[in-house]
Amino acid sequence: MTVKTKQIRIADYNYPLPNERIARFPLEKRDESKLLLYRNGEIGESRFNHLPELLPKNSLVVFNNTRVIQARLLFRKSTGAKIELFCLEPIIPHDYALVFQQTGSCSWLCLIGNAKKWKTGILEKEIHVGNRKVTLCAEKKESYGESHLIHFSWDDPETTFAELLDAAGILPIPPYLNRETEENDLKTYQTVYSKIKGSVAAPTAGLHFTEEVLDHLDKQGFGREEVTLHVGAGTFKPVKSETIETHQMHAEFISVNRSSIERILANLGHIIAVGTTSVRTLESLYYIGVRLSKNPLAEGEDLSVDQWMPYDDANNLLNVEEALRHVLDYLDRHKANKLLTSTRVIIAPGYTFKIVNGMITNFHQPQSTLLLLVSAFVKGNWKPIYEYALEHDFRFLSYGDSSLLL
Repeated sequence: MTVKTKQIRIADYNYPLPNERIARFPLEKRDESKLLLYRNGEIGESRFNHLPELLPKNSLVVFNNTRVIQARLLFRKSTGAKIELFCLEPIIPHDYALVFQQTGSCSWLCLIGNAKKWKTGILEKEIHVGNRKVTLCAEKKESYGESHLIHFSWDDPETTFAELLDAAGILPIPPYLNRETEENDLKTYQTVYSKIKGSVAAPTAGLHFTEEVLDHLDKQGFGREEVTLHVGAGTFKPVKSETIETHQMHAEFISVNRSSIERILANLGHIIAVGTTSVRTLESLYYIGVRLSKNPLAEGEDLSVDQWMPYDDANNLLNVEEALRHVLDYLDRHKANKLLTSTRVIIAPGYTFKIVNGMITNFHQPQSTLLLLVSAFVKGNWKPIYEYALEHDFRFLSYGDSSLLL
């Protein structure tokens, strides 16, 4: 199974996407976007605010509650050169909740824009946080290919790193929008249910939900659960190799409450994931359970799901209930109320879905790992879906329209 999936040619997942079909701005009202419905191989369309009438009865809808951070920091050297630091992942402390509470200093893995102009030295930036004036310094420590370890320090003991980002950071909208971040993006590029800071890209399937749609779901008796996956910049990383075998998936932090795992276990067969990030989180739970079945003493990163783990038959022997029970037992042993680890899983044709029965997702870039995931879910039938969307004036990518795949 692994060999077949690894030999998938990314060129087979191409389609013509005219520039004018990329939605560069969102609709004024989120839930008035179009909704493509794919059910039992049939394709139709509706409006997103009709979603509660289209979901299967007894569905448990699972959302990714991550919040996009203002991850881009602009510095200017004394020479006038502009340097951009794009915060990807906290390293010291290696915990999202803790790093935003830090006062004085912290270290992040960053991308550097205009890196050739910054060989050595410390960058400085003056920031106004409320009525306080704070000097933020950045020092380059180590390099890991495209990313670099950056040590941040600042001279005000009352100011947290979260406050610095909120005051001076720029929200990183997707590069394919071909425009600068605008004031409106601070609101429209967040889901209405976003809570946990950490993403550098929005889980965009959730951008269509309004409080009215959520309320309608509740009134119709649908269950709602939340998981957290902090979306990394790798979500925009193109597949540059001819086959997907050599494409490196990025690790992304995931957090799932014990109560959520119990509810997922109780509702197996009825799980609807909002977005590919929720799909990857939910499916990773199964393989974390597999890890624990083989090594009950595994902890932290030892639980992390490798890119190709699902494609080894030896990792698919447990039933889903057993796998989730192993995760719950692990949490009990550690007296923990949430699972914290990471996943690199790639979901592509050849993958067998364990937990997710339906998904809500936007229309993705050609030759992307997200399109591979959609293809895996619809058993290779992605082309008719995308052809329908192109022929019926659907808007594409992050601020575009949505689909419900069943």
